[in-house]
Order: sequence, then C-alpha cells, then structure tokens
Amino acid sequence: MKDYYEILGVSREVTPEELKKAYRQLAMKHHPDRNPGDKASEEKFKEISHAYSVLSEPDKRAHYDRYGTADGFGAGQGPFTAGGGFSDIFEDFFGNVFGGDIGGNRRQRPTKGNDLRYDLDISLEEAVFGTEKVITFQKLQKCGDCSGSGSEPGKNPEVCSACKGSGQIRFQQGFFSVAKTCGKCYGTGKIITNPCKKCRGQGSIQEQRTVNLKIPAGVDGGSRLKIIGEGEPGINNGPNGDLYVILDVQEHEIFKREGTDLFCDFPISFTNAALGAEIEVPTLDGSAKLRIPAGTQSGKLFTIKGKGAPRIGSTTRGNQHIRVSIEVPKKLSQRQKELLEEFAALSTDDSNRSFKDKLKDLFTGVEN
Repeated sequence: MKDYYEILGVSREVTPEELKKAYRQLAMKHHPDRNPGDKASEEKFKEISHAYSVLSEPDKRAHYDRYGTADGFGAGQGPFTAGGGFSDIFEDFFGNVFGGDIGGNRRQRPTKGNDLRYDLDISLEEAVFGTEKVITFQKLQKCGDCSGSGSEPGKNPEVCSACKGSGQIRFQQGFFSVAKTCGKCYGTGKIITNPCKKCRGQGSIQEQRTVNLKIPAGVDGGSRLKIIGEGEPGINNGPNGDLYVILDVQEHEIFKREGTDLFCDFPISFTNAALGAEIEVPTLDGSAKLRIPAGTQSGKLFTIKGKGAPRIGSTTRGNQHIRVSIEVPKKLSQRQKELLEEFAALSTDDSNRSFKDKLKDLFTGVEN
C-alpha cells in the first residue's frame, strides 16, 4: 500500500491547512478536465483524492497513522462519507478548481483583498515611549482612471457571450450538476473590449503608498499593528485587505529588556564600593542618582522603580535594575601602591577592625 503522505507530498506532521493546500495544487494539476484522455492523470487524481479523504478526517488519519491503513474504519462508510468528508472535498475542490460553490457563484461575490505585511525596525526608546513613523511601501491600488473597472473611461464591458454574464458554465458530471468557471471571462461575466490604458484592463496598478503610523508606548519585538484597509484592493467591489506592521525592536547598547523591566550593568570604582557613594546612572529618561552603600559587592543588583517600560494601554511602568561591577584600576601611582600595601598589612595585623574603617583611614584624601 502506498503512503498517503507521500502521495500528497507532505510530511506526517502536516497541518490541516497545509494538507488542504497540497491537495488543491495536485487536484488542479491532475484533474481529468485539464488532462483529457490522459489515463495516468486520471489515476493520479483518484489516488490523491482517496489519500486526502483519509488524511483530512482526524479519526481516519489517527487510525491510518496507527495501523498504516484506513481499511475497516467506520463500518458502512465509504471514503467520502465519514464526518462529511465528501461534502468538504466536493466544495473545496469544485469551489476552487471550477470556480464556484455548489449551486452558487463564488467568484462573483465581493471578496476582501489580500493583506500585506511590513517589517519595521524601531529603537528601544521608541518602543518604551511610543513614536510616530512614516512608512512607504508598494501595493496594488484601484486604478484612478477607470475606478477599478478595467475599461477605458466612458466605455462599459460587454456581457460574456459564453456564459451570458453568469460567470459560470454548468455541466453534468455523473448525477451532479456542476458549475464551472467560464474560461472566456474567467468568472467575471464580462468581457473588456476597451481596456484602460493606464492599468491595461487589470483595474489596479502598482503604486507607492505612504502611511502615517502611530506606535503606542510599551510595544515589544514581534508586536503587530493592524492598519485597516491599507492592503490590496478587493475583488468585485469587495473591501480592501489590511496592512500588518510587524515591529522589530533593535538591541540597545546599554539596556536589555525583559517584559516591562530594564536591566543594565554599571561599573563602579573600588573605593566607591568600599566606602559607599552617591553616583549617577543612566536611564531612558536621562541620568538618575543611586546610593551605593559601603561594602557593596560586585554583582549587587539595585532597583530604580518606574524607570522600565509600560504595558500597552497603561501609564504604569516597570522597573530598572542596575547590576554593579567593581572596576580594578589597571595603573596605580606610587602613593596608591604604598597605601594598598599598607592596607594589606593592616588587614593581616588588625583583623578585628572593620573593612570600612580600614579603608577610611587609608584612602582619606585619595581621589577616586
């Protein structure tokens, strides 16, 4: 028995959407109407239809994955009847290959245009505080000369003589009456005899579009902003698609973000760590004062409240965390060396005195 996944050219982890897409492509390629007299295509069409009928049904697919066959599953049910499989496949295939619904005309209906995607890089500051951007991109837009009709201004399309304006040609397939998209007008029901010179009868043209975009405070990498109606134009007067702007927050040279909190590493001098000091540290709002207690160890984490990022729609901000690291001087003056040597000796001879007191005695008057 052939592997149904192999027949459809998909992996065993294929999603239902990916499975349907693969089936549609193969069905359109091998359908007998597109390959008249080709027995190989006809057999291939039957093969992929049967494979899809099994894998598109969750229970059948689970049975097939477990036992390697769908035989005996669902007593009394044929390959197209279990769980409405026939209806799904029939509508799916004929609605897309032949261009219409069962008893309806899908292509004649107003259809929303395609959505578009735009990737935008922003800085951490812009993500935290919000900003406004002007973005420019190329997209299909309704032709201004013909208002999307495809015909020269003042000229009207003619009714298709093949389908009489319905957009479909009906034919009998077994005991079903099937509506096939008209091959002459491609389902529009109209023939453009005087195409618009600007869009060449397409009804839309590729143009540059500029949009003002307001980015709210608190967005993060991967945030998606939706601009309604800025996608491609709809079909048969359907609404425009939408534009999705995907934000990518660039790395900052000082700060790292985790949720609404910001983190940074900040070096302090040996003497400040030992004796304590009030220092200035960077924040996204500018510098801020931070009190370093005497005896601070390298790696100590300090928190400044309200200096992080807000949540979208909130004015409350997270915190900023500052991790200090003690810098050891690479070069010392002769006097500094003497003082450190004396400190080392005192540390050995007078172990009962506190570290802070010893440093105060030695470094009084020595610049940091």
